Amino acid sequence: MIVVTGATGNIGRPLTRALAEAGEQVVAVSRNDAEVPQGVRHVRADLSRPDTVPLEGAKALFLLLSGDLHAVGASPVHLVERAVAHGVGRVVLLSSLGVRTRPFGTTRVELRGLEDALRESGVDWAVLRPGGFASNALWWAESVRTRRTVAAPFGDTGVPVIDPADIAEVAATALLSDRNGVLELTGPEVVTPRQQTQAIADALGEPVRFHELTRAEAKAGMEQLMPGELADDTLDIIGSPTADELAVSPDVEKVLGRAPRTFADWVGRHVEAFR
Repeated sequence: MIVVTGATGNIGRPLTRALAEAGEQVVAVSRNDAEVPQGVRHVRADLSRPDTVPLEGAKALFLLLSGDLHAVGASPVHLVERAVAHGVGRVVLLSSLGVRTRPFGTTRVELRGLEDALRESGVDWAVLRPGGFASNALWWAESVRTRRTVAAPFGDTGVPVIDPADIAEVAATALLSDRNGVLELTGPEVVTPRQQTQAIADALGEPVRFHELTRAEAKAGMEQLMPGELADDTLDIIGSPTADELAVSPDVEKVLGRAPRTFADWVGRHVEAFR
C-alpha cells in the first residue's frame, strides 16, 4: 500500500492516478472529501494531527505539506517518526529548491529540518526539490477570463518553471524505487511572466495584455492572501533569482528519460481555466 498525502492537489491528483494505473494499492489522503480514481481508497486526515494519517500496512508514503501546516505550529517531523513506527519502508518528501538556494526563510528552515529527520530515520527516502510551478499562472486566470490581462511584477525576469505533472511522474518513479537521494526539478527553460502571458494568448487564440506591476503594487495584492514577510520573501525570489534558481536541472530527464514539459504544454492542457 502507498499512502499519498495532498492527494487532491496539482501534484497529488496525477500521482494518485499514475500509481493506481500502475496497479498499486493507493490510499489518497486529503483534508476534505474528494473524488479519486476507481480502486483508490480516500481518507480524510489532518496532517497537523499525524495520528489521523493511515499508515498501517503502508510500504511507502508520499509526504506533501501545505503551507498552513507550518502556520498552526505542528511539527511535521512527527509524521516521519510515525512512519518509522509503523514500518513504512520508504518516504518521498516534496521539499523545495529554496532549501538549497535560500536556506534561511522560515518555511525552508523547517523543510531542511524535515529533510534531515528523513535522512536520519533509517527508512529509504527521496527528496524532491522543485523550483517554481507552472500552475502558479492560475493566479492570473480570473483576470485573463474577465479582462484578457495578466498583471504581474518583474515582467522580464523568469525561472524554469516546472509542470506539476512532471513532479507527479517523478514522485511515482521515486516511490517505486529503492534509491535514496535528492532530485532538483525544473522545467526545460527560463520563462518570464511576459512570455507566459504570450503562451496563454497563443493557447486561447486571442490577445492577452501584460501589465507590469511595481513591487509595491504586487506586495499590496499579495498581502491580502499572506503575511507581509512572506510576500516580501516571494517577491525577492521571483524578482532576483540566483544563478542556481535560473539553472535548468537535468534530473527530470534522468528519471523519466525525456525532457520536462514546457510551460506552453502546461497551458495547452489547462486553457479552459483561462477561457
